[in-house]
Amino acid sequence: MTSIQISNAAKAWQNLQHYIPFSAIHSEEQYEQAVDALNALLDATNNDETHPLVDMLETLGELIHIYEEEHLPMEEAHGIDVVHLLMQEHQLTQIDLPEIGSQGIVSEVLSGKREMNIRMIRHLSERFQLDPKVFI
Repeated sequence: MTSIQISNAAKAWQNLQHYIPFSAIHSEEQYEQAVDALNALLDATNNDETHPLVDMLETLGELIHIYEEEHLPMEEAHGIDVVHLLMQEHQLTQIDLPEIGSQGIVSEVLSGKREMNIRMIRHLSERFQLDPKVFI
């Protein structure tokens, strides 16, 4: 790389840093800026894996992932938590879950009084097109 190329790269880098934070994320404010930039890049690339900004998107995604792993650990979800989330997301009520069983059984499962069995898990995974492991 020549000194002119390095100089041009440095100028481009400084300009880019105003819009997209490409360094380790150390604060909630930097994290929010990075997420906003990532969303803009996702919109710009429109799932086109050949788009020239895909490498930038992946790099920023990795920086965000590192910050989230360190500062925003996810609690482990249990199968019933996933069912509650799906019900909320799809605006379902207990009656909308015949895969689990009768109204009484659904109520017991949702309240934690009864565990989901293999049949229930298989039917839920088929309905919502999810890996059965998420319900365990």
